[in-house]
Amino acid sequence: MAAKAPGFSVGDHVVYPKHGVGRIVELQATEIAGAKLELYVLRFEKERMTLRVPMNKAEAVGMRKLSSQATLADAMTTLKGKPKVKRTMWSRRAQEYEAKINSGDLVSIAEVVRDLHRAEDQPEQSYSERQIYEAAIGRLARELAAMEGVDEAAAQTKIEEVLMKKLASAKAQQDAVAA
Repeated sequence: MAAKAPGFSVGDHVVYPKHGVGRIVELQATEIAGAKLELYVLRFEKERMTLRVPMNKAEAVGMRKLSSQATLADAMTTLKGKPKVKRTMWSRRAQEYEAKINSGDLVSIAEVVRDLHRAEDQPEQSYSERQIYEAAIGRLARELAAMEGVDEAAAQTKIEEVLMKKLASAKAQQDAVAA
C-alpha cells in the first residue's frame, strides 16, 4: 500500500477534467517495466469506470479537489447571465463547448449550460446540441451533488431551477418593457 500522498486521500471526491467527479477508492503501489509507481485509483460511478492516475502526474493532468464555495457561487451567477451565442459554424462552437466541458473548470461548464439551455417556447435543440448540453449539465450537477452531499438528480433540479428563474425574470422584464 502506498503512503498517503499530499492533497488527496482515500474517500476524497476529486475532479478529473476529462471525466468529471470521481472518488479516490485506493492508493496503490505497483511496478511497471521495472519502475515503481504510486497511483491514485479513482472510481467514476456514473460511467462505471475505474481510472489509475500516477501520483506524480495528478497535478499535470489537472486533477483537483472539488471547487470552493466561491467558485460554485461564480458558476451559479454565470448560469443567471445572458447566453452568449456566437454566430460561428456549429462545428467550431461544438469544439469550444467540448473543450470547456473537458477543462474541468466549473465556471466554464456553467457557461456551456447557460449558452445551450432552451426554454419551452424556444426552438428545439439539434441532437448534437442536446448531447453537449446533457454532458455539461451532468458534469455540473455531479460536482454540485458531491459538494452539497445530495444526489445528482437533486443537484440537476437545483441547476434547472436557477435557469428557469432567469428565464422568468427575463420574460417579466420583456413584459414590463412592452407595457
